[in-house]
Amino acid sequence: MDFWQRYRAIDARDTRFDGQFFTAVSSTGIYCRPSCPARTPKAENVTFYETSAAAHEAGYRACKRCLPEAVPGTPAWNIRSDIAGRAMRLINDGVITREGVDGLAHRLGYSARQLNRILSNELGAGPLSLARASRAQTARTLLVSTDMLLADVAFASGFNRVRQFNDTIGEVFAMTPTAVRATAPKSGSRRGTGAAAPAALTLNLPYREPFDPGIFDFLAVRAVPGIELASTSDNGTRTYARTLRLPRGHASFSVAYDPSASGKPLELTATAVDLHDLPALLSRVRRLFDLDADPQAIDDALATDPRLTARIAAVPGMRVPGAVDPHELLIRAMIGQQITVAAARTGLTQLSAAGSRMNGAISGLERLFPTATELAEHGHALLRGPQRRIDSIVAAAEAMASGALDFGYGDDPAGLESKLLPLPGVGPWTVGYVAMRVLGAPDVFLANDAAVRNGRKALPAGTGLSADFREVSPWRSYATMHIWRAAALK
Repeated sequence: MDFWQRYRAIDARDTRFDGQFFTAVSSTGIYCRPSCPARTPKAENVTFYETSAAAHEAGYRACKRCLPEAVPGTPAWNIRSDIAGRAMRLINDGVITREGVDGLAHRLGYSARQLNRILSNELGAGPLSLARASRAQTARTLLVSTDMLLADVAFASGFNRVRQFNDTIGEVFAMTPTAVRATAPKSGSRRGTGAAAPAALTLNLPYREPFDPGIFDFLAVRAVPGIELASTSDNGTRTYARTLRLPRGHASFSVAYDPSASGKPLELTATAVDLHDLPALLSRVRRLFDLDADPQAIDDALATDPRLTARIAAVPGMRVPGAVDPHELLIRAMIGQQITVAAARTGLTQLSAAGSRMNGAISGLERLFPTATELAEHGHALLRGPQRRIDSIVAAAEAMASGALDFGYGDDPAGLESKLLPLPGVGPWTVGYVAMRVLGAPDVFLANDAAVRNGRKALPAGTGLSADFREVSPWRSYATMHIWRAAALK
């Protein structure tokens, strides 16, 4: 978007652009979200920034009226496969907090100096400033949503010292942490305890509307008993819960969506999580539910294809499900190749017996998905089916366990392909599926997928249009989801 397109968006107070860019006003010294209800500033006083960190670096403070940090993230970090996009995915996952700038740079294949220069040029701020902005956003969420002690909020947000936390909140919001907490809606429920770090935290997850709750159904039919739970209540509330490993330990969480509640909130409840792991958990849950997507822009593009027009009108806001563990997702994909979803779930249920037991989780969740080491050790005994396929899955697990195969949110599609295709038993379908769900790659079309072939038969004929839906690029991952839904309804 150019300057005037963005200026028209803030003049219209268009909520679709919240989180996609930030508006800094030189006459006030503050920056806002595009939908800020304040009077539209004069164009000559406006500077647009890609990130809130860039606005911080330029000396601006967050608007107390529109709270620009309380918005979904930008969808650009999934769309972009350049260094900036890959770096932001890792920063949001807490890599700088755990490994420092040197660790981030190493993962991306650059020196720390090179990375700082690239991000400063591309995003207006270096990696430390971008990480600080991410911590500030997490801190604000915890301050207004829980009664956690301020020191616990500081460490849960990724700060190493309480003083660093206080200084950052003051610089970003021009308020003390206590004052930020006072901005919470009086009617909102707040969870936690003032005496110690809470055993469970409940937070609302911001997202852009429309939101299709069908993603809960997608996860439900693939849920592995003991590791995942999914349900739909009589009033239409959908819930998904699971266990997972995080950098410092294991945890469990549940996400609930009540379409009849005011504001249609998505409510996350995290249980038995190390507070230092909270930023990574929030990032991974947001990726799992594709909450940083811009569904209106995606739907507008997909609706131009006559094969999809009716589907978009009937099911607006489709999401592409992500992954909370990249290595787990590869195993799931390999087991699910060329068999039905039900058969894949049966195989995964058998394999789950190798996973470690977990105590203190949500009722009904009793174990973790097996690690690569556990899969390598027990895979031959637990897996069923053709020996060649079993050998391929165990070989992939052995490669991940030894470190010979390492991939994750910081990869780009080409790099992921170069790592996975050489593996025995891995083909283009597997690579594409992993790219969709791990990287959030928006332009994957699984042409050879059986369900895609069946789903296309349920769509109107596309005379003169391409078989791979290139007309709706770069949103073919979302087209694939619509086609899968059409196949399921046949």
